[in-house]
Amino acid sequence: MRRVPLSTTGVTVPNVVLGLMRIQEMSDREVQTLVGTALDHGIDFFDHADVYGSSLHGCERRFAEAMRWTPAQREQVVLQSKAGIVPDGPYFDFSAEHLKEAVDGSLAALGTDYLDILLLHRPDALVEPEEVAEAFDELHAAGKVRAFGVSNHTPGQIDLLRKYVRQPLVANQLQLSITHAPLVAHGVAANMDALDQSVSRDNGTLDYCRLHDLTVQAWSPLQAGFFTGTFLGSPDHPELNEVIDRLAAAYDVTPLAIAVAWITRHPARMQVVLGTTTPQRVADAAAGSDVELTKAEWYELFRAAGYRVP
Repeated sequence: MRRVPLSTTGVTVPNVVLGLMRIQEMSDREVQTLVGTALDHGIDFFDHADVYGSSLHGCERRFAEAMRWTPAQREQVVLQSKAGIVPDGPYFDFSAEHLKEAVDGSLAALGTDYLDILLLHRPDALVEPEEVAEAFDELHAAGKVRAFGVSNHTPGQIDLLRKYVRQPLVANQLQLSITHAPLVAHGVAANMDALDQSVSRDNGTLDYCRLHDLTVQAWSPLQAGFFTGTFLGSPDHPELNEVIDRLAAAYDVTPLAIAVAWITRHPARMQVVLGTTTPQRVADAAAGSDVELTKAEWYELFRAAGYRVP
């Protein structure tokens, strides 16, 4: 399992993360097996959110009930959670009151005194950055949150927060897969006329994160689009799957590992947020962490996914 720097914190983290948004209905043994498989393969970073589960903090609570870690065991892992989504509506709330309440709820559900990282979970159009700064200051001073970041934020939205927030922002969690790669694709075809790929829809978010030392966390790494199903084995992506299968055979790994390796090959040193509940897929993803695709192979996958390389 390769490890990458977490922003400028001096901490290294695995480049594959286990996301736990689907564990609400799993048994203790199933959660223990899933998490144990991750740990056995060097994945000691676990991603939560207050809204994951059938009830608020549901998956966080299920995780803690199943694992029952001692304080010493807790210290050996990174727990990240997210806040800001109000499922009733839905709408977003980055007020100081809501963020502090959400963190207290996550801490109680997870049975821990602190979060290693708190992310703002999707942008709030009505954000008052002074309120975010107030919440972060109080949470950090109280020892409840050690580091902060964002999810699905643009450069402008991040800059607005950074004008007021005193703690460094260490991560931006963004959707990225071989077939859903506007973060990367626009830059490859910039300045080309009459090509949709050349249109910038995110104001250079990936380059911004690299320039400002925000670790990119890639969510839905196997999804063809926005929760539209995986591209692996899909009849909608025959050319891509032919290339993936050939590379998987060449590297003696599964196709899932190649999908992970396509993301981890990028020099931004991203983390892949895996949302599976299947232990074998966790092991397959971990194997992908160690695959170093060549530039030619990376671009071949990119072209096979339908992107233009001028």
